[in-house]
Amino acid sequence: MKRNNLEIYDQAATHWWNDEIRWVRTLHNMVPGRLSWFDRQIDWQGKAVLDLGCAGGFMAEALAQRGARVSGLDPAAEAIGAARAHATEGGLRIDYRVGVGEEMPYESQSFDAVVCVDVLEHVRDLDQVLEEVARVLRPGGLFLFDTINRNPIARLATITLAEDLLRLLPKGTHDPALFIKPDELRAALHRAGLTPGRFTGLGPRFIDRRGDLIFGTLPLTTIIYMGTARLDAAPSQQKDPT
Repeated sequence: MKRNNLEIYDQAATHWWNDEIRWVRTLHNMVPGRLSWFDRQIDWQGKAVLDLGCAGGFMAEALAQRGARVSGLDPAAEAIGAARAHATEGGLRIDYRVGVGEEMPYESQSFDAVVCVDVLEHVRDLDQVLEEVARVLRPGGLFLFDTINRNPIARLATITLAEDLLRLLPKGTHDPALFIKPDELRAALHRAGLTPGRFTGLGPRFIDRRGDLIFGTLPLTTIIYMGTARLDAAPSQQKDPT
């Protein structure tokens, strides 16, 4: 079986906003849970924000509705097309582009914040992505993220249960070898010049009338965890693209 299959985002693009695919609904349902914690870390109003790995635009639209000036970047071209179309229909001005986190098509110091959810456990080069995050952030800028811990419990929950048994995600969505332990991520953030803040857990809290999971913060970081990191370096220390 192909693992870390990123083709699923393009394959679901035409149904991204119509609630017909359960795993896409699950991704949509995770946005309020994430923002219930992210909103306490930053005032979005007027901020230039990048949604890194935006897929079809769930998080990007939520940020735009909070008053942020949003850009969205994702390698899935069909998903980006769906995101653009839906933003236009809703009268939202979001700058969507096709691209990858290892080589972002933005000038240095372009953003006050970078949001990166359900992404870090999929990238081919974590250190390079974090270096790019640091490059495009303005001094004092904030990086907000979530990812999946690497341990037997996380593998059981996200692969055996979510993919194989409950079919909450397509089989092959994740490669457990790419999951990231919190201490590993803190070390990688420091290498990129980002100062880690608090980490907290994210997981299912309720089930709605359709049988879909509703997400919120959890005290444990055993499976999915969220966190922040801040760029404190002076502008002259930031690495320019080559």
